[in-house]
Amino acid sequence: MTTPALKGLRTVIYPAPDLARAKEWYARALGLAPYFDEPFYVGFNVGGFELGLLPDAPVASAPSGVLSYWGVDDVPKAFAQLLAQGATAHEEPKNVGGEIVVASVLDPFGNIIGLIDNPDFNPATVR
Repeated sequence: MTTPALKGLRTVIYPAPDLARAKEWYARALGLAPYFDEPFYVGFNVGGFELGLLPDAPVASAPSGVLSYWGVDDVPKAFAQLLAQGATAHEEPKNVGGEIVVASVLDPFGNIIGLIDNPDFNPATVR
């Protein structure tokens, strides 16, 4: 039995029961408009990867679920900017080894948004 090889991350979906409010919040927080905007799904292109808002996704008690980290150039700055947009601290910025810094926030809807500055990440290896 063969298993298909996983390729790089393509899409992160966040539950958004109040889709209009979530779309507005993410547009402000990301500084960009969605490229796909329908009543059943809103998608943002974030550095070539998909951040999707799904109104019908099951909502777990926050914080829970998978923690995905979005690349940023300056974790403390991005962390502060998201807090200013109405997110709440989940994990304060910290060094996790070498020059890698991570943090996470909870969006106003209870979803975890991870932030990472990993100078060893090589986008050329994304497939």
